[in-house]
Amino acid sequence: MPGLFDKLFGSKEQQQKTSAAASQAQENRPKPIHVTDADFDQVIMKSDKLAIVDLWAEWCNPCHLIAPIIEDLAVEYDGRVVVAKLDVDHNPNTPARFGIMGIPTVLFIKNGREVDRIVGAQSYVAFANKVEKWLDA
Repeated sequence: MPGLFDKLFGSKEQQQKTSAAASQAQENRPKPIHVTDADFDQVIMKSDKLAIVDLWAEWCNPCHLIAPIIEDLAVEYDGRVVVAKLDVDHNPNTPARFGIMGIPTVLFIKNGREVDRIVGAQSYVAFANKVEKWLDA
């Protein structure tokens, strides 16, 4: 006979099925692409779409704070915006080229030129507002 826990949350088997389905859905979500110094121009600068580039590093705690926001932007604007991440520790030329002095810095690039940037951790709304500003501009 099922207990109260099973009635509220489902049996262990049902929980495992739900967890597996959630994992599968997570894997199929659009994700930011990872770019490097070598492919930055081809992927970002020559894109015919607005590009958002998150410049980050593994050791940077604020970078980890905005990572879910960048992932959500990739889902929200899938097909309309290129959402990318660039690890500054392994790709020092691109940050130097754009005069990046601190991370996280998120660049907004349209038609081969930087049109805006956000430095530091901000809310999803702040990022989405910038995207909307430049999406149809």
